[in-house]
Amino acid sequence: MNEPHSKKQAVDVLPEPDAAAKTWSIALCAQIEEQCNRSRGWIPFGEFMQIALYAPGFGYYSSELRKFGADGDFITAPEVSPLFAQCIARQVADVLAGMAEPKVMEFGAGSGIMAADMLLELERLEALPVQYLILELSASLKQRQQDTIKNKAAHLLDRVVWLNALPAEKFHGVVVANEVLDAMPVECFRINGDAVEALQVHCKNNQLSSEYKAADESVAAAVRTIEQRIETKLPDGYCSELNPAIAGWLQSIEAVLEQGMVLLIDYGYAAPEYYHEERRMGTMMCHYQHRAHADPLWYPGLQDITAFVDFTDVAYSAVDAGFDVSGYTSQAMFLMACGLGDLHQQQVTDEVKNQVRLAQQIKTLTLPSEMGERFKVMALTKNYDEALRGFMMQDLRGRL
Repeated sequence: MNEPHSKKQAVDVLPEPDAAAKTWSIALCAQIEEQCNRSRGWIPFGEFMQIALYAPGFGYYSSELRKFGADGDFITAPEVSPLFAQCIARQVADVLAGMAEPKVMEFGAGSGIMAADMLLELERLEALPVQYLILELSASLKQRQQDTIKNKAAHLLDRVVWLNALPAEKFHGVVVANEVLDAMPVECFRINGDAVEALQVHCKNNQLSSEYKAADESVAAAVRTIEQRIETKLPDGYCSELNPAIAGWLQSIEAVLEQGMVLLIDYGYAAPEYYHEERRMGTMMCHYQHRAHADPLWYPGLQDITAFVDFTDVAYSAVDAGFDVSGYTSQAMFLMACGLGDLHQQQVTDEVKNQVRLAQQIKTLTLPSEMGERFKVMALTKNYDEALRGFMMQDLRGRL
C-alpha cells in the first residue's frame, strides 16, 4: 500500500480490528473498488475520503460505530467539559437578543452533548431560541443525540428539530459548526518541479493503493491561488491538502441565513502557517481508538480521517458567499473572552475532587499544548453589525 504522504507509518501499533469490523471495512472497500472501476481504475483522494467517511450505512460517520468520547476514537471539546458549550452559549445569546423567532442550527452534533449544554445555558440566560435545529445524516448519531438531550435536558427536547438537509425557509439566528470543516473531503497535492500532482486511489480485490498523478485544472489552479495568498512558491516535493467543498458549503448556508452569525470552531491555521515549510508533509491525521496516525487507507470505514483547516481560504470563501468575517482567534482566547473564568468560579466548590476536575478541564480547553492554540474560532456574520464578545481579548484577522 503506497503511503499518500511518502512517509512510513507505524500502523502496526494500532489495535487490530475484530473480525466483524474487518468484514464491515471489506464491504466498504467493495464500494470503493466499484467506483474505481467506473473511473478507469483510479479515483481522486477526495472521492475516496467521501466514501470512507459518508457512504450510507458503511462510511465512518454513517455507521453505528461509536466515535465520540472515551470509548470511541477521539474526544471533542464539548465532551471535555460543559464549560465549552456554556461559553459558546454566551456568544450565541448576544446574537439572538432582539431577534424575532431566532433559531440555532448545529451541524453534525456528535453525541449531542453540546446541544444539551448549550440549551441549558441559553435557558439560564433567558435566551432560548424558538428552535434548535440539528442537521444530522447519521441515523445512529441522531438516536444518540436524542438520548443525550433527553437525559440532560428533557424539558427542552421539544425545541430540538432534526434535519436531513438545510431548512427550506430562511431564518434569523446562529449556525454552529464544531469540528465540521476538518471532516470535509480534501484533495491531497504534491509539487513536482513546476507541475502540480494530485493523489489518486486505486482498489483491487479489497487492496487499496495510492499514487500521485498529474492534477486536473481545478486542483492546479487552487494550488496556484494558495501560492498567491502566501506570496511564495511551494518547494519541489511539498505535499499538503486543500478543501474544495468549503466555498459551496458556505454559499448554501448564506442562502438560508437571513440575519445572524456562523460560528466555526476547528483545528487549523491561516494560510501562511498552514503551508509553511515545516508542514511540507501535510496535516492529514487519522484517529482510531484514541491513537493518531497518517495512513488514510488503513481499514476504511473504521477510522476517522481529517485535515487541518485553512482559515484563510474559509475567509475568502465567506466573503465571496456574502458574509462578513467578524472575528478570528484561538479557542483559548475566545473561551476566556466569553467568561470562562466567571463560569469556573460559579461552579467551583470546596471539594478537592471538584476543583481538580474543573482545573483539568480548563487546561485541556485552553493550554497551547492541548486544544487552546491548535483550535481556532471564526465568526462570519450577515446583516449583523454588533461587536462580538468572543473576539474582544484577541482578534487575529490580520494574520489571515
